[in-house]
Amino acid sequence: MEILYKGRSISKKYRPDFICYNKIIVELKAVEELLPEFKAQTLNYMKMSNSKLGLLANYGRPSLEVQRLVRLQGW
Repeated sequence: MEILYKGRSISKKYRPDFICYNKIIVELKAVEELLPEFKAQTLNYMKMSNSKLGLLANYGRPSLEVQRLVRLQGW
């Protein structure tokens, strides 16, 4: 994912795990617990790609844990 800052491309590239239908960011983790940093990472990917919906999924527990993130208008 190319990032523009003040009209200029920055050299660092970001790569979400999946982008579905060019509008849903899916970020996968395999950890004991979902930390706030993982949610912030997904929200940043959503903001950079102008996506309104994100899914944060954790496969590191006995049962799948999924958080649905929605970016509100104007945010």
